[in-house]
Amino acid sequence: MKMRKLGASGIEVSAVSFGCVELGIPYGIGVQHREDMLSDDEAVRLLRTAVDRGVNFFDTAPAYGESERILGLAFEEIRDQVVLCTKCPKLLNDDDTLPSGAEVKRLIEESLVASLHALRTDYVDVLMLHQVTDEVLCSDAVLSAFASLKERGLIRLAGASTYPGGITGRVVDNGRWDVIQLAMNVLDQREGEFLEKAEAAGVGVVVRSVLFKGILTDRGRTLHSALADVQNQRRLLEREAREGMSLSDLATAYAMSKRGVSSVLLGIDRMEYLDQALQAADFAPLPAKLMARCDALAFPDPELLDLPKWDRNGWLT
Repeated sequence: MKMRKLGASGIEVSAVSFGCVELGIPYGIGVQHREDMLSDDEAVRLLRTAVDRGVNFFDTAPAYGESERILGLAFEEIRDQVVLCTKCPKLLNDDDTLPSGAEVKRLIEESLVASLHALRTDYVDVLMLHQVTDEVLCSDAVLSAFASLKERGLIRLAGASTYPGGITGRVVDNGRWDVIQLAMNVLDQREGEFLEKAEAAGVGVVVRSVLFKGILTDRGRTLHSALADVQNQRRLLEREAREGMSLSDLATAYAMSKRGVSSVLLGIDRMEYLDQALQAADFAPLPAKLMARCDALAFPDPELLDLPKWDRNGWLT
């Protein structure tokens, strides 16, 4: 497994990071109930196999159900071999206002303490804001809380998880965040404009949604008729896959080949998905001409690439 610097931190992470949401809650295509998920023993075996095969970066969150607890079971005895990223909960009130500074600090610290207990560790490598907003990002109370956690050795790096819409650039410009997790894939390339800026600022970049919830895999071969334009763009991308390369290999290697990307986050809950992730990593970096052709195949109307809307309309099956 290829290792990369996580921004200017000096921490080295695997080019593939292991997304652990599927280990903790029913999530993804075809997973509706707890019975569809791995048992604790199976999940621990999968996580340890990933480490044995060179993956060292694992992403979780309190919102991911049993995920943190399972990582604690898997890594307590090999904590020095893994880089753990977790998140703090949503900080805004129901009316989208930020609580008082003291309350913000309490929420962040109590969440981290619970995460440390579940993960069976006394520190996390990266603590991220989950679903960051401008108000949260610029809050003195939030910045102070994260700085305090760093000073006390409870976290090594501070990060933020963003969505398209401009806030990614503001996280980079803020100068107080070490890592950013952004959503980007070969269809929706909007966030790619911030990669070089993040690299110049020493901010580590973790890219998620590279397979677009399975659309950029064999499972996405047939889409709803309302998504015919997306289907056609997907077919054009599929033609770019070289011999021995699947569409998911191409999509993953594309994100890995972007300058400034530290790691590509993939949800993994089966040994076969781990195999596929490692295979895709072997294709990166893609040749410059292939990257240029993929760049040109960005979906022309990225606002249409709205998975929650597709779900509400019954277009995801």
